[in-house]
Amino acid sequence: MPLTVAIVGSGPSAFYAAEALLETGEVAVDLIERLPTPFGLIRGGVAPDHQHTKRVEKSYTRIAQSAGVRFLGNVEVGRDVALDELRAAYDAVVLATGAPLDRALGIKGEDKRGVYGSAAFVGWYNGHPDFAALAPDLNTTAVVVIGNGNVAIDIARVLVKTPAEMTETDLVDYAARAINASPLTDVYMIGRRGPVEAKFTNVELREMGKLADCAPLVDAADLPATVEGVMPDRDRRVRERNLATLREFAAQEPGARRKRVHFRFFLKPVEILGGARVEGIRLENTRTGGKLDLACGAVIPAIGYRSQPIPGAPFDAARALAPNEDGRVAPGLYAVGWIKRGPLGVIGSNKPDGDIVAKRIRAECPPANRPGPAALDKLLIARGVRVVSFADWLKIDAAERATAAPGAPRRKCTRIADMLAAIEP
Repeated sequence: MPLTVAIVGSGPSAFYAAEALLETGEVAVDLIERLPTPFGLIRGGVAPDHQHTKRVEKSYTRIAQSAGVRFLGNVEVGRDVALDELRAAYDAVVLATGAPLDRALGIKGEDKRGVYGSAAFVGWYNGHPDFAALAPDLNTTAVVVIGNGNVAIDIARVLVKTPAEMTETDLVDYAARAINASPLTDVYMIGRRGPVEAKFTNVELREMGKLADCAPLVDAADLPATVEGVMPDRDRRVRERNLATLREFAAQEPGARRKRVHFRFFLKPVEILGGARVEGIRLENTRTGGKLDLACGAVIPAIGYRSQPIPGAPFDAARALAPNEDGRVAPGLYAVGWIKRGPLGVIGSNKPDGDIVAKRIRAECPPANRPGPAALDKLLIARGVRVVSFADWLKIDAAERATAAPGAPRRKCTRIADMLAAIEP
């Protein structure tokens, strides 16, 4: 008899877990996703101008179409089916829900209009149904992005690229209109530590020097002569490349380019300024203690994500993850990806989690002749849930591609109702 496993979520960590389970022997895997669309952050988090990164969808599609694997979209655990019901029906349940929420800044004024967390802002320009109605006010000449990681640099880049540079992307229409109509000229990227500690990859950083109408600005006084400290060789190489790129930026003249991205280091936010809405931000120099006020009309913290509780599952609120021992949360209940270890690493970092959990499930959860998929199907039919299969998703995918603007890969559906309508004959 096959091992039956329900995976809650359908992002990278879910697909890597499913792939690893397939390699262990006969198995029936159900990927349960609350949205009608699969792929998690690949669809809703990867920058729209990084289509090369999204090519991993082809691999996930192959996994989804493997014998023994099903995708059940538009099914929310805690709303349509309880976690306890899944645990009773399947030999094992794997939590792969990621970290969809923003970490708070924890400073005065962050509740003002014009402060948008990076998860919300990225979800907005990527057409995620949860954030499609965000409608950020971009009627400003200056935006402050807090953070020195890849998410921060993605946001800055999307804000300053020209319409021509975004032609071959899946930036959603409403975001393109808002960004193109904005009088924005200056984006400030703020990091509390120095350039050596910045977390962006060199590939992403170098992109900022190749933009058509935007100059990267760096104060040479912020750049150390060498990379100091003890660290793995790989980390040292990355930091040395970043430092070399920042030196190139510092030596450049902005020329006639209309927009600027300012890389500012050794500054931490202490207060968002203004009345009901953002008018500026107060920063403190982490080396001297001096204060600096920057005028701006929007602040986008990109300081990390956090997971949210799953009804019926243990949750460590302080660490914002499911407490686990090497992926095992409780008997028959496991976790992979960011819900397991926090929002760390890149897409491929999730693969080892899947390998570990698959081996643990095989060792700890022998097939017990549980009804698995049949039991879930019966529950969802009785509750009138419109389940979206992977074949249904391919119809949504085809509809998005068919309506794409010239050069663009797709025109995304951003409302669940429109996604479901695309499935119907």
